[in-house]
This record gives sequence, C-alpha cells and structure tokens, in this order.
Amino acid sequence: MAFEIKIPLYKGGIIGIIFSLLVIVIAALNLIVDLDSINELAYYGAPKYMEWYSAFGVLVTLVWLYLEILDLIQKLKEN
Repeated sequence: MAFEIKIPLYKGGIIGIIFSLLVIVIAALNLIVDLDSINELAYYGAPKYMEWYSAFGVLVTLVWLYLEILDLIQKLKEN
C-alpha cells in the first residue's frame, strides 16, 4: 500500500465542503438543463411518452440536489 493518500471528500473539512458545493452547482445546472429540455420538447411537439421521461429526469435531479444539500448541511454542522 504505497499510495495510501486520503482525500477527505466525504468528511467535514474544507476540501469536503468545497467538493459538496461543486456537486451542488453541478446538480443545479443539471436541473436547468432538464427544464430547458422540457421546454424544447413542448415547443417541438414531442410525443406523449416524453412527458414521463422528462418528469422522471427532473425527479431524479431534484432528489440528487436535495441529498447533496443535506450532505453539505451535515458537513457544515460537523465543523
């Protein structure tokens, strides 16, 4: 085990908090992309099944964003 370097991405240190903020920004941008794709699908008259596909994508992104915000709050509380 020569390369046993520990990066505290999941701990409450400053690196972990910055990493969580970066992931939250990525999740928020993904939500914007999801909403924009729904707008484009509605504009171009996409088939009915695409409504469910788009709704599922937004749901997954919202859950991801929610969990990452909870993780950030936990890391901030540990400090």
